[in-house]
Amino acid sequence: ELRGLTERIKTALGDRVKDVRVTLRLTDSPSCLVSDEHEMGANLARILKAAGQPVPGSKPILEINPSHPMVERLKAEAPRFDDWSALLYEQALLAEGGQLDDPAGFVKRLNSLLLELTPKP
Repeated sequence: ELRGLTERIKTALGDRVKDVRVTLRLTDSPSCLVSDEHEMGANLARILKAAGQPVPGSKPILEINPSHPMVERLKAEAPRFDDWSALLYEQALLAEGGQLDDPAGFVKRLNSLLLELTPKP
């Protein structure tokens, strides 16, 4: 079941990630971004970029916490699966100190998902 979920998330995220895999090291977070063992870490890439140095292109690996409620929700989510997957990725990117390519899109998506979860008055 988790293998199918990771494949669906990878498909939803497209070329933003190299891979999606399950991790058991996360406790409070739904997801995190890691670098492949042979690639440069995101922090070093940001330092080099800020120094004006060329940075080889690499994609992060999204690791998901299978017991987190957001990931649990994804297992049964159909209509907004892509949006929830993007939110997992974007939160992980922000948590590691990265910058979003589309901050306005993130806010719009987050607000839309929150409003769907909020009971109407």
